[in-house]
Amino acid sequence: MEQQNLQIRDLGLAAAIVSLGFEVLETRRDMNSRIYFVFVDSPELQEAIKEYWANTLNVKARYYFDAIKMLKTRIYSER
Repeated sequence: MEQQNLQIRDLGLAAAIVSLGFEVLETRRDMNSRIYFVFVDSPELQEAIKEYWANTLNVKARYYFDAIKMLKTRIYSER
């Protein structure tokens, strides 16, 4: 069975997902230099995304802040 991946461009969403313990597999840059964060797709990930957009997702503030810093570091280290 082939693993399905999900690419997310929204930094806030990606940080929230990382705060929940989901791992960023890699980052990808498109032709316009936009960054995408790649995650393994799963029903749990889809549920977290739904909760994020419904504004019902709860994450620990410190984890969220640390996730944003880590993701930004990944973005700027790939230039």
